[in-house]
Amino acid sequence: MGTAFWIKRFLAVLAGAFAIICAAQMLKGHDFEYSAMQGAIWAVISAAVFTLARYRQARRGQHCALCKDTPEMRENP
Repeated sequence: MGTAFWIKRFLAVLAGAFAIICAAQMLKGHDFEYSAMQGAIWAVISAAVFTLARYRQARRGQHCALCKDTPEMRENP
């Protein structure tokens, strides 16, 4: 798992978290600028925590058997 894999993973989590957090703020009645700012801040934090945690688990050889999210798990049936 190279650098490109982890960057793609970070960006995927970043986009998903931003959309969910921004939508939640909009549903609370906040304006778009505030919602986008909160979404951006918390998306970066959550994507960094998630990616670093998964990187640490991958370095230890702990893979998710349910989601098969790493190249090693996709290759093995």
